[in-house]
Amino acid sequence: MMSKPNQLSIATASELIRGRELSPVELVDAVLDRIDAVDDRVRAFVVVVADRARTAAREAERQIGAGELRGALHGIPVAVKDLCDTAEIPTTANSRTLEGNVPSRDAACVERLLAAGAVLIGKTRMDEFAYGVTTPGTRNPWNLDRIAGGSSGGSAAAIAADESLLALGSDTAGSIRIPSAACGVVGLKPTYGRISTFGMIPLSWSLDHAGPIAGSVRDAALALAVLAGHDPRDPASAPAPTDDYVAALKLGVDDLTLGVPTNYFFENLTPGVELAVRGAIDVLAAAGATIVDVPVPLTEYAVAIAFALCLPEASTYHARTLRERGTLYSEGVRLYLELGALRPGTEYVRALCAREAIRRAWREAFTGIDAIVAPTLPATAAEIDQVVFPLPAGEEAIVPAYLRLCAPANVVGLPSLSVPCGFDDDGLPVGLQIIGRPFCEATVLRIGEGYERATPWHDKVPAL
Repeated sequence: MMSKPNQLSIATASELIRGRELSPVELVDAVLDRIDAVDDRVRAFVVVVADRARTAAREAERQIGAGELRGALHGIPVAVKDLCDTAEIPTTANSRTLEGNVPSRDAACVERLLAAGAVLIGKTRMDEFAYGVTTPGTRNPWNLDRIAGGSSGGSAAAIAADESLLALGSDTAGSIRIPSAACGVVGLKPTYGRISTFGMIPLSWSLDHAGPIAGSVRDAALALAVLAGHDPRDPASAPAPTDDYVAALKLGVDDLTLGVPTNYFFENLTPGVELAVRGAIDVLAAAGATIVDVPVPLTEYAVAIAFALCLPEASTYHARTLRERGTLYSEGVRLYLELGALRPGTEYVRALCAREAIRRAWREAFTGIDAIVAPTLPATAAEIDQVVFPLPAGEEAIVPAYLRLCAPANVVGLPSLSVPCGFDDDGLPVGLQIIGRPFCEATVLRIGEGYERATPWHDKVPAL
């Protein structure tokens, strides 16, 4: 039996399962054994449902043996961020306000995974109500003295530590891509409305996205093929047609034009991040992509707009609980919610108008290019309890530093993929961010796959 199950990609595991060389029961047992071996140090999971997972694995084995294969995720272990409703399994969003909350039904994204035959193994840790970038308590598998990032830190750490083959995250201002970059895994925030958020506890409904975190771009594409699609239960769900995301990976990058921002995205980075990302862009150029410089207008306002939207929207959702049981929130989250309740409506309306201005400006910026390539984060994983980064232009607090390069894609709602592109001098992973046109996830994934295919070091794993 394998000792590090995630060294098998979803595609490879699926092929072995179809060929009867590996059973879902063996795979799930290996994942659960791995969790037992390392999660006391990584702390990626808030709950593991081992008995349920083994029962589901046996049923998947029976179905596959009977010729009832449902697709590439059939029998594949998956983990779910603890703000996704899961029937008969607690969903707490890491908050005491939801202690004892056991949903009666699954979130839409969980429904889709289970309908595809995936095996749920547990719920992953997160910042309370996704209001943060550190996932307190969860450690980075590359260095246990470092944070995993957040707010989907448990999901990213589970993938990096070989504790699952696939995980779900949410992303309001970077919460899939931040921990994916910090933990050296692949994280996809799709276009706003591409994946239903029905049954997910919201942070900011006009900024929230759901998406996969995986060990490779191909695995993320396989997951998106299951997760994408219109859901009438979600008012923000888009009725846009989906693509064959896996088939697109074969196309390469030699007919694509990629824009490298001349402003904002490469400002105030650590040298190790800039070196790795510039090197990744050179790899894409050598693979045949045309590289051009592009200005990305109005981006410096994106983080302020994200806060102006998120604060009141979150406070609206939590208004009754804050009034009746406010002492149950952590101090930091309660402060954010109280601040959001005090923001004037005129400020919120101005933020909506400013977001439309940025969206129009970005549409023009994409004229003649297929995607933007840039860093995911300005620095790698922070130390536990670190407060600021010593960046070239001076110290910057961790929260704004981590949001700075990720939040723009949420404000404009464009698909954005973080792909590991090397390591800094401390041996910590660096993320390359690929931002595409609306509903062009196939192109974003294609670029990420082209980079992975051209680089040999992706099999490197943390020494847990």
